Amino acid sequence: MSEFYAEEQAPDRKLNFSIWFRLLKDARSQWKRLGFIAVMMGVLAIVDIVVPLMTRFVIDRYVLPKDTSGLWLFVLVYLAMIAMQTYAVYKFIDQAGRVEFSIAYDMRTRGFRKLQELPFSYYDRMPVGYLMSRMTSDISHLADAIGWSLVDIAYALIFLIIATVVMLVINWQLALGVLAIVPPIILVTIFFQKRILKAQREVRKMNAQITGAFNEGIMGAKTTKSLVREEENFKEFSELTGGMRRASVRSATLSSLFLPIVLAISSLASAFALAYGSNQVLKGALSLGTVTAFVSYSVMFFHPIRDIAYIFGEMQRMQAAAERVIGLLETAPDIQDTPDVEEKYGDNFHPKRENWEELNGEITFEHVTFRYKDGEQVLEDFNLHVKPGETLALVGPTGAGKSTIVNLICRFYEPTEGRILIDGVDYRERSQLWLQSNLGYVLQEPRLFSGTVLDNIRYADPQAPEEQAHAAARMVDAERFILKLEKGYDTPVGEGGSRLSTGEKQLVSFARAILHNPRLFVLDEATSSVDTETEQDIQHAIERTLSGRTSFIIAHRLSTIRSADRILFIDDGRIREEGTHRELMRKKGLYYELYTNQFQEEASRDLLKVKAAP
Repeated sequence: MSEFYAEEQAPDRKLNFSIWFRLLKDARSQWKRLGFIAVMMGVLAIVDIVVPLMTRFVIDRYVLPKDTSGLWLFVLVYLAMIAMQTYAVYKFIDQAGRVEFSIAYDMRTRGFRKLQELPFSYYDRMPVGYLMSRMTSDISHLADAIGWSLVDIAYALIFLIIATVVMLVINWQLALGVLAIVPPIILVTIFFQKRILKAQREVRKMNAQITGAFNEGIMGAKTTKSLVREEENFKEFSELTGGMRRASVRSATLSSLFLPIVLAISSLASAFALAYGSNQVLKGALSLGTVTAFVSYSVMFFHPIRDIAYIFGEMQRMQAAAERVIGLLETAPDIQDTPDVEEKYGDNFHPKRENWEELNGEITFEHVTFRYKDGEQVLEDFNLHVKPGETLALVGPTGAGKSTIVNLICRFYEPTEGRILIDGVDYRERSQLWLQSNLGYVLQEPRLFSGTVLDNIRYADPQAPEEQAHAAARMVDAERFILKLEKGYDTPVGEGGSRLSTGEKQLVSFARAILHNPRLFVLDEATSSVDTETEQDIQHAIERTLSGRTSFIIAHRLSTIRSADRILFIDDGRIREEGTHRELMRKKGLYYELYTNQFQEEASRDLLKVKAAP
C-alpha cells in the first residue's frame, strides 16, 4: 500500500523541465496540433489585448466628442474580432481535446504493449495497483497537462508580454505603476498555491486510502464478519474520512482567502491607474480612453499570473507520475531476443512462423545457476536431461526450487549462469514466442477471463473451430460438466470464473492449454485445491493428454504422479533423489517419507469424515 501512495507522500521536489520535454518528444505525433493550438491561443491573447484598446478608441473617438459618424465601421471591426475570438475558442477546445485523448490513447497503447513484452520477473517486483495507477489516472493527468495546461501557459505568456509592451508604448509611467502589482501578486500566488497544493495532495492521498478501504471492506466482507471486526473497521474508516474532511476544509479556506487578497492587490493597481490617470486627464496629458484601458489591463493581469502559478504547481505535483510513466514505457525487459534472433524468427507482434523449427521436446540443463534480482540464489550448478515425450514430476518442500526450474524451462526467467538447451540448441538462439507457442501451462490457481466457457477455451486462439474446442474439453473430461450448465459452452463464467467451482475452472484451463496441441506441458500444483472426485478427473486427463509430450508436473498430492516416467525430489535447489514411484518407494528415502506421511494424513482425514457422518 505504501508504494501505491508513494507519489502523494513524497516530499516536494523542484520542477524538472527535462521530464516534460521528454513527454513532449514522445508526443511528436501531436506537434502540428499543439502548434496550431498555440497559434489559436496567441490569437485569443491578442484579441483580449486589443479589446481594451478598442474601448479606448470608442471613448476618445465617439463617446467624448459625441460624434457617431463612422461608428458602423467600428461595429463591423468589433464583430470581426468577436468572430475571430469565437473561432479561436472553438478550434482551441476542439484540438486540445483531440490532443488530450490522442496522447492518452498513444501512451496506453504503448504501455499495454510494453506490459505484454515484459517478463515474469517484472511482475514479481511491481504491484498490480502500482501498474494500474500508472496506466489509468497518471496517464489521464499527463495527457490533460499536455493537451490543456501547456497551451494555457502559452496564452498566459503571450498575453503578459504583449500587454506589457502595449502599456509601455502608450504611457510608460502609468505602465510601471500598474506593473508594480506583479511582484506582490506573484509572491502571494506562490505562497497560497503551494499551501493549497499541499492540502489538495493530502485530500487525494486520503481519497485513495478511502477507496482502498472500500475495496478491502467489500472484498473481505466474509473475513470481517467471521472475526467480528465491524466496529474496528468503522472506527478506522471514520478516521480516514475525518482526515479527508479536515484537509478539504483547509484547502477550501485557503482558496477562499487567496482570491480576495489577489483581487485586493489588483484593485490597488486599478486605484493607481484611476488616480494617476485622472490627474493626467485633467492636465490634458492622457485621454480618458487610455486610463480606461489601463484599468482593464490592471484587472486582467491577475488571471494569467494565477494560471501560470497553478499550472507549475500541478506540473510539480505530477512530476513523480511523469517519471513513473516514462519509466514504464522505457523499461527494458530482463529477457530479450537478440537482433539476430528477431531478424530470423520475428518478435512477439510480428512472428516469422515460416522460419520456426519443429520442437521435439528434449531439454537439457547444463551447469545452470539462477539467482533473483534481490540476490537470492535458488539453483547452483544444476544439471538435468529430459528426453522427448518424458513426463517428469518435481516434488519437495516449499521453496526448494521446483517452480523456478519450470519457469526457466518456459523462459519466463533465464539462467544467471550456464545454459538450457532445447533439442540440443541454446534456447536463447531461438525466439521466446517460438518456445512459448509450443507450451501448455496449467496453474495452481486457474485464471479465467470474462466471457463464455467457449471463449475461455479458445482464449489463445479465438479463431479455432468450435469442434476443436469441444474435442479439447472432451479430452480432459470437462464436457461432462459443461453440458450440464444452463447454456452449455455459451454459459458466461463470470468475473475471474466466479460462476464455476475451482475444479471446473481447472478443467476449463486444462482444455485451454491443450487446445493448440503444445509439445511442452507444465502442471503447477494443478490438483492441490480441488476435491477428490475432480482430482481423479484431472488425473485421467493427465494420463490421456500428456502422452507423447514432454511434461513437467509440480505436485502437492503425490497420488497424481505415480505414473510419471521419472520423479525428482528437489531440495535446496538440488536433485536429492530421482526414479519412478516404485523405485523411490523401495529406497525408503526422502520421497518415501513424504509419500507415507501424506498417505497417513489423508487416511486420518477420511476416518474423521466417516465418524462425523450421521
